[in-house]
Amino acid sequence: MTKTILLTAPYMIPFLDRFRPVFENYGLDMIVPDVEERMEEADLLNYAGEFDGAICGDDRYTARVIEACAPRLKVISKWGTGIDSIDTEACSHYGVKIARTQNAFTTPVADSIFGYLLAFSRRQSLMDKAMKTGEWEKIPGKALSESTLGVIGVGNIGKALTRRAKVFGMKVFGTDIIEIDHVFLTETGIELTTLDILLSKSDFISINCDLNPTSHHLINSETLAQMKPTAILINTARGPIVDEKALIAALQAGELGGAALDVFEIEPLPENSPLKKMDNVMLAPHNANSSPAAWERVHWNTIKNLLDGLGIDPKDLNNDK
Repeated sequence: MTKTILLTAPYMIPFLDRFRPVFENYGLDMIVPDVEERMEEADLLNYAGEFDGAICGDDRYTARVIEACAPRLKVISKWGTGIDSIDTEACSHYGVKIARTQNAFTTPVADSIFGYLLAFSRRQSLMDKAMKTGEWEKIPGKALSESTLGVIGVGNIGKALTRRAKVFGMKVFGTDIIEIDHVFLTETGIELTTLDILLSKSDFISINCDLNPTSHHLINSETLAQMKPTAILINTARGPIVDEKALIAALQAGELGGAALDVFEIEPLPENSPLKKMDNVMLAPHNANSSPAAWERVHWNTIKNLLDGLGIDPKDLNNDK
């Protein structure tokens, strides 16, 4: 019996002509809906019971969706790393396998964060804007070695960011809910501390933790109040880790120096968001993972994970590239 997959990963859909023959080679039919950013619960429910496996982005595979898709659905292969949009308990209950690509975008995300550190420290966007409006103003900046970085979540990306920061002479604080390898601590000299201390002593604060019940709105009105009024908050992890309304209020009140945001509570970011009118905020459309080489690795690993989950031997997959 031919198996069917639901392909909704936005980064793969534009290259469908490359992948269609691969799926056909393994006897797989495809359902490919129109996807802008992600499929919501109601969108996925429209296809319940029609597919055996899924390749998804940040689609909302809720308990209701998993229940409706069972028992036919056997595997959800996530394009990327984060699986916070998938109800893992429901998948376990209904025997749905979850696969992903660990450490998929460590290098491009770490580079993106470091780009924000440099841009804010050297005041590049402000000088560029002033010059283009006819001003000749020498806006003071700082060297990174004069600043302290706080890393919330010292996983693969947090570690890569720390190594970059230490090369530039920055003092680095880190905090995590899991134990960090002592070899890394010795290698980099990062100082592990509590969230409270990190927030109060850091000039730049980078969020690099997973989204889970313990990190939802981790950055809120109370934790924002603990930061220096000149501090810069950087979020390239997941939007809901930051209480966006509280962040906007802090920025509008001058209680925070600025923010760099690649992820948001609602994506795409609504047109009427006050963040779009703030000179001390840098915005990006959930694109910190941008890297053709990284995307290519994830494309093929995601397909391999799907085949594994469907019980199909992917041994010839390399020949299909």
